[in-house]
Formats: sequence, C-alpha cells, structure tokens
Amino acid sequence: MLMPKNVAVIGGSGFIGRHLVQELARQGHRVRVGVRRVDKAGFLKPMGVPGQVVPMQVNIRYPDSLAPVVTGVDVVINLVGILQEQGAQKFHAVQATGVENLAKMSKAQNVASFIQLSAIGADSSSSSQYAQSKALGEAIVQDIYPDAVIVRPSIVVGPEDQFFNRFAAMARLSPVLPLVGADTRFQPVFVGDVVKAITVAMQQSACEGIFELGGPQIYSFRELIQLMLHVTGRRALIAEIPRGLATLMASLTDWLPQAPLTRDQITLLQRDNIVSPQAHGFDDLGIKPEAIEGIIDGYLYRFRRAGQYTDLREGQ
Repeated sequence: MLMPKNVAVIGGSGFIGRHLVQELARQGHRVRVGVRRVDKAGFLKPMGVPGQVVPMQVNIRYPDSLAPVVTGVDVVINLVGILQEQGAQKFHAVQATGVENLAKMSKAQNVASFIQLSAIGADSSSSSQYAQSKALGEAIVQDIYPDAVIVRPSIVVGPEDQFFNRFAAMARLSPVLPLVGADTRFQPVFVGDVVKAITVAMQQSACEGIFELGGPQIYSFRELIQLMLHVTGRRALIAEIPRGLATLMASLTDWLPQAPLTRDQITLLQRDNIVSPQAHGFDDLGIKPEAIEGIIDGYLYRFRRAGQYTDLREGQ
C-alpha cells in the first residue's frame, strides 16, 4: 500500500501538471500546487477531496515566494519550463536560476526528495538557449540533490497538448502546412505515461538519476503531421521550409508574445528528439508506454468536419 505524502508540484496548472495533480490526488497524497496565478488554478481543487489540493501563489524567480509551498512537504516536483522567452520570463532566469532558487529553498526546508522535469535534448553545448538552460538546471539540481530524479520526455501528447492540437487547428483553416525540419525524428509520449513515471519514481526510494521517456515508436516530423491529417480526415500540403528562410522569417517575428516560430526553436529542430540507446527509461521504471495512435483519436475528433460523426472509412 502506498503511503500518502505531502507533495509540492511547482507549475502544476499546466498541461502535464494538471494530469499529475489529478493522479497524485487519486493516490491519496496531499498536494500543494505552486502557480503564478492562483485565480486561474481553481479547476485543480475538485481533483481531490476538500482541502487535499491547494493552489498557492509562487514565482520561481523569487526565492521568498517559494518557502510557503515547500515547507513541510516530503517531495518537490518542478514542472516549470518555457518554450519561448517573454518579458522577464527568460530561459536562464526560469530554467536555471529559478530551478536553483527552488532546489536551494527545498533543501533549506529539509525536503527529502526532488524531481525535475527536463527535456530530451538538454545539452550544455547546444546552440539552443532552451537546451542550454535545461542542461544547466539539471546540473544545479544534481549538485544540490545528488539523488534527484530528472525526467526527460520527448514531445508529450494528450488532450491539452500544444503539438497535435496546434497543427490540427491550422489544418482546419489552411490548405498548406509549413514545416521546418520535416525529417527531424521524435518519439512522442503520452502524458499519462509521463505522470506514471513521475509517481513511480516518487515512491521508489532507490530511484535516482536521469530518465529519458519516449513512446514505443519513432516518427519524423512529417509523419506526425500526416498521422494528424489522417486522424482528423483533413487534407493539406506539407511544405518544408528551408532552414535559412525559416530563420529569416523568425528573426522578424520571434519578438512577438505568441510568435509562431522562434530562431531558438529552429535550432532545436536540427536535432532528433529521441531516447538515447544507453539512457534509463520506462523499462527501468516497470512501465510499458502506450502507442499514441490510440490516444490522439480520442481528442482530435473535434477537428474533423463533422466532429465525432465524421465517417473516416476509405471511400467515404
């Protein structure tokens, strides 16, 4: 029987966070959820019994805001991360300095365990600031918590993902889908499996180190878009944009708050995003990841021309 714990999930109102909080509550743990906007995290409370899930205001860039949420907990799980810089939310400030603030405060408050969500591709020698900051964050955590668990997923997919949903929405409006790095390979993983990995690691006292998480199949970027088009019953021309042209286009728009593509993302797309052969992963945690084909059909149907009533049989 699992022993209930006091758990702090920082960044718990995001895509992965909401699924993790729900599972932790289901297992009987008491969960404090560190978020920047408590007024937008009320949907998390009904995931547990009254008082079991408590959203609390934090900003990982400000150490003093972290003490209340980590004091008295057994485990801190950090899910905070950004894919694009906006205002004061810079890669280094959030994914390196912010991580250091959280790990140091957790250690000062005698928190026993620390779990850090990172990403496949974290690399201190990368030309991508995102990848550099992720790698620095990992190193900081391991320096402060030598027995920390670091989870590196490939693209995470699920009902609220910003990958399939984004391209499916584009396909509904445009006959052409422009891609950068169409041959770059990914190993998409279901959000539920990432949550399983985190909760299993949390319960195993001997579990430590870096775990790379990928689904059972590897796809090229182009193949993932083709899969999305098949599931949604849409037709679109997949047009690969040369890196040079894409970089020029991004240089004109990546200062926008919701830029469609940034130069840093273009850099990331030059490398495959798959599990390393020598890496620890799902097998070491006793988890068999699900195939994404059986997952995405359950939430992309809304992008079909007639929603769930669309007939996708051949010839129809």
